[in-house]
Amino acid sequence: MNIGKAAAASGVSAKMIRYYEATGLIEAVERTAAGYRNYSQRDVETLSFIRRARNLGFSVEQMHELLALWRDQGRASADVKRLALQHVAELQRKAEELQQMSQVLTHLADNCQGDSRPDCPIISGLAQPD
Repeated sequence: MNIGKAAAASGVSAKMIRYYEATGLIEAVERTAAGYRNYSQRDVETLSFIRRARNLGFSVEQMHELLALWRDQGRASADVKRLALQHVAELQRKAEELQQMSQVLTHLADNCQGDSRPDCPIISGLAQPD
């Protein structure tokens, strides 16, 4: 199938498919005599796997590792679990950072009168050095 059909079947845009090929996340597929990419059902399954991993926030580097584990029928599930739990820890750290940012901005906004005067604790807070 061509890239458009592979994109529709996998939920990955044609642009992202080209990007994943350029970064080596997926191997270059065979091309027709006219130069069009020709994707197999297995390629679509790989792209769907990548889409689901991406939707869970895995990086391209992590997806390389996940794909290697997925393809390795002799893999240890402990390796997959380790990678997943490392990612969970990263997500939790990011969530805490976002929560802290939200709290700071909420505090600044709560102290802003929001009127026509130029005094604004939000601007003052942003202007302060770390």
